[in-house]
Amino acid sequence: MNDLVISLFIIVGTIIAYLIAKWVYTRVYTPLLLPVFVATVLIVIFLLIFNISYDTYMVGGEWINKFLGPAVVALAHPLYQHRDILKRLAIPMISGTFIGAIVGIVSGVLMAKLVGFDEELIYSILPKSVTTPVAMDISNSLGGIASLAAVFVMIAGIAGAMFGKGIFTFLRVHSSVGHGVGLGSAAHAIGTAKALESSELEGSISTVAMILSAVFVSLITPYLVTLMM
Repeated sequence: MNDLVISLFIIVGTIIAYLIAKWVYTRVYTPLLLPVFVATVLIVIFLLIFNISYDTYMVGGEWINKFLGPAVVALAHPLYQHRDILKRLAIPMISGTFIGAIVGIVSGVLMAKLVGFDEELIYSILPKSVTTPVAMDISNSLGGIASLAAVFVMIAGIAGAMFGKGIFTFLRVHSSVGHGVGLGSAAHAIGTAKALESSELEGSISTVAMILSAVFVSLITPYLVTLMM
């Protein structure tokens, strides 16, 4: 089959899966039915039923992936709108994100060791809380598996977006700063999208936390790995 036809089929199919997931989410509003999660499940089921490989899917999927860049750049708009507030909140955002980066790395190592992962898998799960390109580079530099790191990033992002609000409620964290820093530093872009559902301010804080988290994790991971491995 022609690559162009495959690309169109995959792109249209992915959009339809997302629209279905979003329709379900708006009618049964629960974090467990997060559109990105439901759409992913629908796509995986479809690929398994029709025995379509991941490589075939990515013939069209790579075009969708190219929109990630512009989507992240678009987050600059709420940042600019709330720039004065963000300046006042700089210290709690920076300190909170730094602590979140440490917790994310340490928790990854401890959980991996608890279930008996080997070093290669541990190095793959370490950067689970940062955005995919950064996580893959960190994993590669440590000797992990980049593609597996991307999977762990997706799991962390979806889990954070699905259960983050419930955790905040349980811990009685009600401030936009707490929500934004928590989602941005633990669930990267997917968490930021969830934060934007609450308010532009929370989404802006989450965006800053996501960026800072990528920087902090890149810098401190080698040192923490040396101490814990």
